[in-house]
Amino acid sequence: MAHHNGSSDGTSRVFRGMFIHATQKEAVQVLQDALLGVNAEGKIAFIGEGKELDKLSETFGFSPSAVIQLEQHEFFMPGMVDTHIHASQYSYAGTALDMPLLDWLNKYTFPVELRFKDLTFAQSVYTQVVRRTLRNGTTTACYFATIHTDSSLLLGHIANDLGQRALVGKVCMDQNNLVNYYKETLEESLAETRRFISQLLAKKYALVKPVVTPRFVPTCSEALMGQLGQLAKNNNLHIQSHISENVEEVKIVKELFPDHDSYTHVYHQHNLLTNKTVMAHGCYLSDEELALFRETGASLSHCPNSNISLCSGMLDVRKVLKHKVKLGLGTDVAGGYSACMLDAVRRAMDTSKILTIQDTEHETLTFEEAFRLATLGGSQALSLDDQIGNFEVGKDFDALRVNVAVPGGPIDMIQLEKPKIILEKFLNLGDDRNIVEVYVAGRKVVPLPD
Repeated sequence: MAHHNGSSDGTSRVFRGMFIHATQKEAVQVLQDALLGVNAEGKIAFIGEGKELDKLSETFGFSPSAVIQLEQHEFFMPGMVDTHIHASQYSYAGTALDMPLLDWLNKYTFPVELRFKDLTFAQSVYTQVVRRTLRNGTTTACYFATIHTDSSLLLGHIANDLGQRALVGKVCMDQNNLVNYYKETLEESLAETRRFISQLLAKKYALVKPVVTPRFVPTCSEALMGQLGQLAKNNNLHIQSHISENVEEVKIVKELFPDHDSYTHVYHQHNLLTNKTVMAHGCYLSDEELALFRETGASLSHCPNSNISLCSGMLDVRKVLKHKVKLGLGTDVAGGYSACMLDAVRRAMDTSKILTIQDTEHETLTFEEAFRLATLGGSQALSLDDQIGNFEVGKDFDALRVNVAVPGGPIDMIQLEKPKIILEKFLNLGDDRNIVEVYVAGRKVVPLPD
């Protein structure tokens, strides 16, 4: 057995048992008795069948007695990808859900985000949100921080320390029609964004990268959007923002940009729609707008809890998929009250079922499709599917070890069930008690060290 010393001298860990993941062709693929080897770099070295143990152990140089065997009710699944979460809003998650988006930002969000000037406060909140999401199986998170560079850098540092794969965005907003106290000047926003990017990249974190983050059209001048688009292009960076979340917001964008065809068009004009862009919500996008998403390679983050909690709207996932637009799921804490991606899976199915209630012709999302969105779909939405998203040789081992029958857990197993039923029970009933181990790039990050 090779020790984890950073050299690639064979295989550092081999697991045997059931693996469940999504592929392009199949929303749920079950590998019933599989052997999966992880090398010293945390990448998947091989995947084979249990019955090939002797042959594989010779080829890959591991001892059969060192194989880690899963229990009867256990399986591995890919880590979940949260494509949209506001780390800075975590302190009031589960409260403040009594008004629509723009009033909600004004009354709750901006005053709280302002507090992140204070690094002690930031350290406390950001540590808790990273620990919580990891325990709940989020191996990759795409975070909004605040307008404050230093605390945004701190979020990157914490994610790296705790072993989460993350995109971290310092929020940019140089106008704010809702309140006057929470915004930057154009010059500040650009200078601080450049500082944020260069300082975060200089840390050379293996798993944490910056993402260019204009908050959304109503809080960004044309000059700011244009410059941020250029900055992302020059440095080949990810971009994240919000789009078409709520009717009132869509109307405001139309008033601000009467000459533009659509909300999507405004972003497109400023070079903010690329194949590394992820836009949250998209409840009210037209067919033409979805076609533009498809054309540019930009993706959507479906945040169903938030869409329902703030009475924003409902995304027709089926329509998005028919347009072949990349789509992942997001928790959108704290507009969404749960930091757990299992909740996003459930609400995505709920939303789809409500659309079916309203229109019986609507084809409801299956739990298999929701599973794929939470894993492979999210990796595609963040353009990380060459590295993560499912179990393929050469990809990083980002995985959850799930035990549906964990003692004292939320699921009672009455009999031995088929693999897909075990997965369905976990998606509908499971919680962090069932997630007994979490791996990111081959490193065990849950259970968390004290």
